[in-house]
Amino acid sequence: MSKINQSADGGSVFRVDKFVVPAAAREEILAKVRATHEVLRRQDGFVQDFLLEQFSGPGEFNLVTIVEWESQAVVDRVVPIVTAEHARAGFNPQETIARLGVRADIANYQRIPGV
Repeated sequence: MSKINQSADGGSVFRVDKFVVPAAAREEILAKVRATHEVLRRQDGFVQDFLLEQFSGPGEFNLVTIVEWESQAVVDRVVPIVTAEHARAGFNPQETIARLGVRADIANYQRIPGV
């Protein structure tokens, strides 16, 4: 993603992780997400988070997480903290996703001005 699109106004950044989680993987993925969000909530610049599970509709993704951060600078500071915490806990997100057959769509978003 280009720096032009990364919250150039210094406003909130929303990390949106969308997952297709097989039923057999649900509990393990939820445990990992909850543990990660515990770390996120302790970080300066954290605003709020949501863990959403699809219950109806034709959508592809059945689990979505949203985290709001104060700014891109906060996100840049928090990423290595989370990476270190995952390593300390022996958790490799990419390996876990591959092993469980989970598909992920992960990106940072910002609000569209004037909407």
